[in-house]
Amino acid sequence: MKTAATLFVVCVGALLSLGLVILYSAGMNHGGARYLLMQLVWCGIGLVACAIAAWMDYRWLKKIAWLLLAAAVVILGLVLVPGLGVQIKGARRWFDLGFAKFQPSEAAKLALVIALAHYIDCNQHLMTTFRRGLLVPGFFISIVLALIFVEPDRGTTVLLAATTGVMLLIAGVRWIYLIPPAGAAACGLAYSLWNDPVRLGRILSWLHPEAHKEGVGFQAWQARLALGTGGWTGLGLGNGRQKLGFVPEHETDFILSVIGEELGAIATLSIVVLFIVLVICGVYIAWNSRDSFGRLLGSGIVFLIGFQALINIGVVTGVFPNKGLPLPFISYGGSNLLLMLTGVGLVMSIARHVRDPVAVESERYSSKQIFAPQTP
Repeated sequence: MKTAATLFVVCVGALLSLGLVILYSAGMNHGGARYLLMQLVWCGIGLVACAIAAWMDYRWLKKIAWLLLAAAVVILGLVLVPGLGVQIKGARRWFDLGFAKFQPSEAAKLALVIALAHYIDCNQHLMTTFRRGLLVPGFFISIVLALIFVEPDRGTTVLLAATTGVMLLIAGVRWIYLIPPAGAAACGLAYSLWNDPVRLGRILSWLHPEAHKEGVGFQAWQARLALGTGGWTGLGLGNGRQKLGFVPEHETDFILSVIGEELGAIATLSIVVLFIVLVICGVYIAWNSRDSFGRLLGSGIVFLIGFQALINIGVVTGVFPNKGLPLPFISYGGSNLLLMLTGVGLVMSIARHVRDPVAVESERYSSKQIFAPQTP
């Protein structure tokens, strides 16, 4: 367990360090060190939250799980109110705090994972039934997803749907129960995309990138050029050219293109390996938890990080259409970094409370010796 926890922390630290370095390079021609300084502030706050979460007993979250979910639903509703939520590029997803913008859907991710883990822990023997296994959790999951969907934020909706779906499968829900709602959700998403000119344009540019490289697909096309230009070893830190206005949002959703151009394919593949190791170690920690709540909580957080990284990397490399999700621990964005580091702290709390399998086996052996009948 100590090895898994150490590797988990090392992967997070490596990704954070690389993110800070590349943010400085990405901001050299756009505000200087502004991105780096703001990210350092959020990183400091996030590390404090991570330390607190790692120090506390994660089982205490059971007492406030529903309160956290209710608070998440309220702020998701408030952000949609004109005058309260900030609208940027047609989406109302942020609160303006003055010194920074906060995205409530990031808090909703963690709150939903905690609430679902608590619900499953309380109903673990009934999760194979249709009512307790699908209808009840599906109700509060759909409320959160619907509020995020209408912001609109299709990427986070898909991310949370995938994460909660995996958690339900781990809990023992029959996969046959999940097929109808998943199919209905896919049809609803397809209908929404078809009637949304902006999202439909992204889909078409993904299917036919060369035909849309001067229009809606400009960002994705330039990101691929950046990855191709970097080759195996890159052009050198700070020497990237696509960040000079050719790749919009290069410091957030498309920061991987800057890494690929300046540090090369070796660094890009190293990031993929770090995320894979992080997920493997996180799943190992979760599955060795002493209770079902820790197992579901840890699994939910780890898959949330893994799925978000998968979607971001897939978008930048052209595997998926543009969804607007940041790369965990690397992309510029305070809300996402704060909540991701809090999640890391909770995984560390789970690891801290895991009982050593050797010690458990020793205790079992000792108890057998004590209660074993004595032979004369």
